Order: sequence, then C-alpha cells, then structure tokens
Amino acid sequence: MKKIYSTLLLLVVTAAIAQIPSGYYATSTGTGYTLKTQLYNIIKGHTDPGYAGLYTTYQTSDRDYYYENDGTILDMYSEKPTGTDPYSYGAGTTQRCGTYSVEGDCYNREHIIPQSTFNSAAPMVSDAHFITPTDGKVNGQRSNYPHGPVTSATWTSLNGSKLGASTTSGYSGPIFEPISEFKGDIARMYFYFATRYENTVAGYSYAMFNNSSNQVFTTAFLNLLISWHNQDPVSAREIARNNAIYAIQKNRNPFIDHPEYVQAIWNPTGDTQVPTAPANLVSTTKTTNSISLNWSGSTDNTAVTGYNVYMNSALKATVTGLSTTITGLTASTTYAFTVKAKDAAGNISASSNTINVTTTASGSTATDLLFSEYIEGSSNNKALEISNATGAAINLSIYSIKKQTNGAGAWSAGLTLTGTLNNGSKFTIVNSLMASSCYPISAANISTSATEIAFNGNDAIGLFKNGILIDIVGTFNGGTANFAADQTLRRKATVTSPTTTFNKTTQWDSYTSDTCNNLGSRIVAKESKTETILDMDAIVIYPNPSHGTFSVNHSNKMYSIEIYSIIGQKIYSEENSTKSEITVPNIAKGTYLVRVTIDSDSVIKKLIIN
Repeated sequence: MKKIYSTLLLLVVTAAIAQIPSGYYATSTGTGYTLKTQLYNIIKGHTDPGYAGLYTTYQTSDRDYYYENDGTILDMYSEKPTGTDPYSYGAGTTQRCGTYSVEGDCYNREHIIPQSTFNSAAPMVSDAHFITPTDGKVNGQRSNYPHGPVTSATWTSLNGSKLGASTTSGYSGPIFEPISEFKGDIARMYFYFATRYENTVAGYSYAMFNNSSNQVFTTAFLNLLISWHNQDPVSAREIARNNAIYAIQKNRNPFIDHPEYVQAIWNPTGDTQVPTAPANLVSTTKTTNSISLNWSGSTDNTAVTGYNVYMNSALKATVTGLSTTITGLTASTTYAFTVKAKDAAGNISASSNTINVTTTASGSTATDLLFSEYIEGSSNNKALEISNATGAAINLSIYSIKKQTNGAGAWSAGLTLTGTLNNGSKFTIVNSLMASSCYPISAANISTSATEIAFNGNDAIGLFKNGILIDIVGTFNGGTANFAADQTLRRKATVTSPTTTFNKTTQWDSYTSDTCNNLGSRIVAKESKTETILDMDAIVIYPNPSHGTFSVNHSNKMYSIEIYSIIGQKIYSEENSTKSEITVPNIAKGTYLVRVTIDSDSVIKKLIIN
C-alpha cells in the first residue's frame, strides 16, 4: 500500500446516449419477407439530410472512440484495429480534395451500394445508414465493384482491404474485400438497403442483386452477406453509429438493433439451435505482451464451426480450435476473457466462464524520467507529460524543462520542476491559457505562462537533470523545419528510458491537432486529504469505454463504488456490493471517475461512457 496525492483528470462530452425508442419495432411480428415489409414500413420516409449534410452527420456518427480513441474520422478502409492507422482525418477537415492521388490525401463519401445502381436519386444518395466516410483513393479503387472475397489481390490498401478477382458464384468481374473487422458492418448496410428501399430495389441493376423486392440478392451473394453478418457480430461502434444517424434521419438500421432479423427474413427455416457454452476457460501461459488460452469444446445439433474469443467484452479473435494466443498486450495489465461457440447458421452460444489474467511485468525499468507526451495544438493548447517508470519515487527539484527557439541559439533559462513523482505516475505541465475543452488546466501539476511551455512545432524541448540534458523532443539546432507542428506525440511503449537523440518514427506515435484525451491518464483523482490507494492493477473495469453497463473485477470481495462527474457531483453509489456488473441508467456520454473501495482501501479509475 502507498499514500499519494493525485490530480483530477476528466474530459466532458455532453450528448446523451440514444436508445431504441420504446415501441419502435412493435409491428415487426412476422417472419420471412413479411417481416421485411413490416420493417420497411417502420423505417421508410426518413428525414433526408442532403448529400452535403453527410459530412455533418459524420461529426457524430463516424468518430474513432473505439480503436485509437482519438476522435478522428473512423474509416473502414484505413482503420487498423490492432495497430497504428496509416493515416487519419480530423473531423470536418480534408474533405473532397478532388485529387485522391495517394491514400491519406483526403476523404469523401463511400456508397456501399454504388450511386450508379440507383442513378444518384434521393433519398438513397444521402442515406447515411449505407454511406460512410472513406479515404478518396481507396474509394476510387473500390469503384462500383461488389463486395466479396478476393482470390488474388491486384491492389491492397494500407489497412489490408483488397481489390482482385472474385470467387463468388455467378460473378467473375473485379471484387472488393474489406478487412474482417468490418465485414459484418458492411453486410448489415446491404440488408438495410434491401429493406429500406424494398419498393424500388427490384428495378436496380447491380451484380449482387437479383431484381426482386423480396430476396433482393443473388443466392451466392446472399449467402456471403449472411456469413459476414454471422462472423462479425454487431459492435459497440455500430450501435453508436446507428444511434447518431437516428438522431438526424429519424430511422434506424433494424439489423443492428436486432441481428436476429437477418435469419428471420432470409433463412426462416434454418438452424436456430445455439451451441452449448464453452467451459473450463483457463490461461496456460503469459508474457509481457501475450496471453495463451484454452477451453473445453461445445456441442451443437449440427456442428460447431468456430469460437469467438472476447477480450474486455470486445471480439478479439475467431478460431476453429480450442486454444489461441492473444498478442500485442501491455505489460502488468489485467485483461478479461470469455469465449463463445458458433455454428454454421451463425447461432452464437452463451459465454464461457470469465477469467481475468494479468500480463507479466516488464523485465526492465527506466533509467530516469522521460517525456511521455507532447501536445502542440491550436492556439495555446501546449502541454508536456513526464513519466516515471524507474521503480522508485523521484524528487523533481533537480529537474527542469528548457526550450530552444526556432531550432537555433542557446537553451532557455529553464522551468524548474517541484514535488515528488511516484513510480508509475505522470507529471503534466500545461500552458496557462490552454483551452479547457482540450485539458482542464486545474488538472495539471504545473500551469504556467513560461516561455518553455509556449513552444511551436520547431522548438526543441529538453528535460534536464542537474543542468544536463537527459531527454529531448525535437532536434537541437534543427533549424526552422517543423518536426511536430499541430500534432500530439505519445511515446511508444517500447521506449523505456530517456534519450538525447530524437527519432520521431521509432520513438513516438503521432496524432492529430488537439488530441488531449490521454494526457496524465494514469493519475487518479484529487482528494482533500491523503488516502490509501490500492494497486492500480488490482481492480479492472471493463468494457471501457462502455455504454453505461460495465463489470468490476473485485477478487470476490465485497466493495463499495462511487461515480463522480466532471464537477465533482456524485451520480451513482452502492455500498457493500458483490456484483460483477454495474448498470448506471441514463448516464450522459463523457469521462467519469469511479472509486472502488475494498475494506478501507480505494482505487480510482477513469471510465469513458460512449
């Protein structure tokens, strides 16, 4: 146990969480194509935002709060779910540049069902439920080709989406295959289109369609879409997108709200029996960045075809065997795992038992303090973060921050640091005029107008110890060339010690201007008194972000929980609980502090509500 003081860290988003309106699907009582027509009558006649209005819709419907969690535009053709995106687009920027010569130039609007299919007629041309923001270059490569599996790729995007020859029966032309993470999303957009435009779709000429208003798709493409729908279940990001579009268009995608409608409409006499739940899920081995799992097999009335492995409630892998290894994890971090079985009809079993596994600690500690984040945003949005991973508390009085202006001349006199930085904690320094929407200056360890924190993208920033440079952001005597103008830099996890040589590519991850959501993220909430704090890894809250329902790993002990808003208002509390799942009704989107107390000891975690 240790006693610490800590710093408030919260960002606020004021929008409330939308839900399926009560009674919205009350008339969807049939099966087969009768149900499809009932859904058509529910979702037809939606509000048309207009073609230009799609960009406004994307400000709420297609933001990345699920992968990098940086608020950039979420593009299914450039997003890399398990790695760093090759490029990103800030909301409202780099639209319709008209060149699209390479990936990353700018983004535009991708009609999953091409405009040529319906002659760019309204309201189809501006229906956001099947029109997504997409990199212009990739959109051009996809053209108006169908979606499906590619045998041999003739072109591959930077996230792995492919253009190439088709393997789908009845179609031999070029075909476009997205990455597996978004195949279900795209399939449900096709099912939406087939339902919303039931009254006109029979007249549309498209390789995937059979010119009927009922089945709509050729049998081969229908089977493909059902397979994608089953293999890639509805995600939290799809639910949020559906809610955001509903707020503007006033209609919903039924196949996100009720995935079972796909089976009920297009395969009503098929297999509906779910497999038994996998059992005896255990972790066999673990390292600093991987965890190996195995479990007992499930049974089914026909056959089990695979297993979905979930980490912190998000689908992480799909395998056919009874074991897998999850990689790319963080050292000394606890993850929650479950497994579900599925059959050929796409029926998904109940969850296995949940296990919580902590990766092993890193084998080495940092030799000294180092910069862990650098923000050079708009106007006065400037901030620095210093991390202590040395294994011991550090007295900051011998450290200072210095700046070299415009890449030339001497270092500045320096901004001296004060206080003690505990191991595993972070120290934040912000410009005193920083916008509270980026980061509340009251949450910083130092808020100052000193020249050292009024830097630009070509000003080298140094961390000094006893007057000697130990770490640097930028190049000393680097001239006027910008190394990080209008960017946020975050130190890669592979960098564990400071260095006086700056290498942006190997040492840092780059984010768009005013990306502030991670600053000081390991510092817990400020209290008016010193309190005992549990080990930060002892309690796990997942999924995080959540939609108001989350689980608490409490080691089977009785605990108390309190949730606080940005202004310190307690919005939820429960004492002497043994629940593994907490639901907070009607909680608004934003970032909150959650205090979990076991016996007389507490831990405070950040919780994001989407």
